[in-house]
Amino acid sequence: MRYLYTFVIFILVPVALFRLFLFGSKNFAYRQRWKERFGSLSWGKKDNPVIWIHAVSVGEVNAASPLISGLLEEYPNHLLLVTTVTPTGATIVEKMINSNVKHRYLPYDLPFSVKKFLNTVKPSILLTMETEIWPNLYQTCSDLKIPILIINARLSKRSAKRYRFVSKLMKKTLSLVDIIAAQTKIDAGRFISLGVSSEKVLITGNLKFDVNLPPNLKEQVQSVKQYFSEVRPVWIAGSTHYGENEIILKAHIQVMKVSPDAILILAPRHPDQTDKIEFLCKELQLNFVKHSNQKMFTIEHSVYILDTLGELLLHYAASQVAFVGGSLIAKGGQNIIEPASLGLPVITGPYMFNFTEINELLSEQDAIAYVSNEQELAQKVCMFLSNDNERHDIGETGRKVVEANKGNVIRLMKIIKPYLLD
Repeated sequence: MRYLYTFVIFILVPVALFRLFLFGSKNFAYRQRWKERFGSLSWGKKDNPVIWIHAVSVGEVNAASPLISGLLEEYPNHLLLVTTVTPTGATIVEKMINSNVKHRYLPYDLPFSVKKFLNTVKPSILLTMETEIWPNLYQTCSDLKIPILIINARLSKRSAKRYRFVSKLMKKTLSLVDIIAAQTKIDAGRFISLGVSSEKVLITGNLKFDVNLPPNLKEQVQSVKQYFSEVRPVWIAGSTHYGENEIILKAHIQVMKVSPDAILILAPRHPDQTDKIEFLCKELQLNFVKHSNQKMFTIEHSVYILDTLGELLLHYAASQVAFVGGSLIAKGGQNIIEPASLGLPVITGPYMFNFTEINELLSEQDAIAYVSNEQELAQKVCMFLSNDNERHDIGETGRKVVEANKGNVIRLMKIIKPYLLD
């Protein structure tokens, strides 16, 4: 079965390269370092043992951040390699890079690419985030006696159903994994239903609860607030997807009918959406400033487009209300833990199937608001902006939910430790 899978991957390589070229027309980073996708990478002579963490993109890198910090502290003589698939994920890694952290792209799951990569890097362990299952990579790691741990593991109902169509391949591949550290009991059960031995599956919680707040966050937030003018109400729409931005901008027009000086910080999930957001703002006659332009934000401006990566947490902290995207359309939502950890009232759309656990935890405590269209979004934003007590109470309840579910890094560090003993 793996040979058939490999044959299909070979056939799809030209398609993957064409996608890199196509995406590269908007984001040149897609065309850079393409040889890494085939396992060819500059590495140099490194005597330090390597801990390899694979995180697909921005969300997984952010989730892995507290674990990366813990590993750097616990294993100062190790080198941490973080691989991603997307350039946006690479950008986040590069912001945290120091002398003990490197970024490279994950090679395509072809036997020769994987072997070349592993023979160059020689990792002591592979820690792969969430649901990254690569048959050739796992088989080669197993052949080279490299332990494989799937951490912060989650498996949606839809993914589990899809994997059952290739159940033999999945069962064989997952049998090569040493530990699956699942987010929830439901996730654990789905991995077991694919044939994973229950002895290999542990429940360690969601790493995203262990969000790291920078020690100088208050000073940074004050600077952002002064930039906007501290007296103006600010709400943020974070990690928005194509199909949501027009709804959000139209909602902001309604918000301004109640609060004429209100500011919307619009942070798209992918910065390449920026051109379309600019077009929408002009069409809707909304004056805007892009973060990357570093222009003055005056009373004439009402929209701030956060078109750079790695600064969403700071701008959440500078806002009074947060809408989290990927939820008004069937994308499954985005990370609502970050704004909740800051004590912000959180608003989402109805599509939150990728974040079921935290969604249910906040919902049980009435610490999240749901909307389905621009009118409802505008109403909720206006309600929170005008009601200090309601905003504080819901935000504080959400913050306490996040605090109560921390400690997942410590549990993972204990699981990882036996595999890194000299």
